[in-house]
Amino acid sequence: MSIAEPPIAALLRGQRATGDGVHLVSRHYRKGIRLDTHMHREAQLVYAARGTMQVTTPKGRWLVPPDRAVWVPARLGHAIDVLADIDMRTLYFDLAWLAREERSESLSSEFVVKVSRLLHETILALFDTSNDPARTELLIKLAVLELHHAEDSTTFIPLPQEARCRRAADIVLGDPTAAHEIETLARAVGTSARTLSRLFSAETQLSFKSWCQRARIACAIEKLSMETDVSVKQLASELGYASVPAFSHAFRQVTGKTPTEFAEKQ
Repeated sequence: MSIAEPPIAALLRGQRATGDGVHLVSRHYRKGIRLDTHMHREAQLVYAARGTMQVTTPKGRWLVPPDRAVWVPARLGHAIDVLADIDMRTLYFDLAWLAREERSESLSSEFVVKVSRLLHETILALFDTSNDPARTELLIKLAVLELHHAEDSTTFIPLPQEARCRRAADIVLGDPTAAHEIETLARAVGTSARTLSRLFSAETQLSFKSWCQRARIACAIEKLSMETDVSVKQLASELGYASVPAFSHAFRQVTGKTPTEFAEKQ
């Protein structure tokens, strides 16, 4: 696993530092690009103002549409798959800056949050080239404060670590559109349905049914991001939903939007 280019190298290509241990980097990535597993010396807040990405860490996998942001601690291995063209805005925080943050313990592990309108505008304002140092400092503090108050994201698919449960999860993720029965999966991984159900709850804090639903909705998000001509009706059928309303309801439960609303934001 590599340590990615530190922000200071990026600064030489036109990016900038705030002068207080926080660096701002703005980049555009095209659909289909994969940033293989890497880590940074700094912690980072990653926000795609447009487009959708998928972030994978040892803990699990997040689908990150434009109304989500990712917090990645320093030296945590992570990979990013760009599912739709993204305009990425990243704030890099060095460890000395974080040590001065009163609630830095809550930033010790990775998470994805729903971006409020205030956090959205704050991040974009940080990349306004007319910012003066005092304004920038206040905006950074506001962004971190708002991060602490943001809602957790429901687009996270936790990946179990127990061997049998992980094999079952991998089978589902290999074809999330299939109707996976827990009894069949349990036989495939050499355990009972009761044990597998208990393992899913303990390892992911989700029931098997809820976990599979997240996997299906993640598949839907990926298809809506990657394929411009896919219809909601076709997608509902592919994912095994009895009707478009049933699919839309499940999609809204996870993302807060209907499939049509989500597609329009891409």
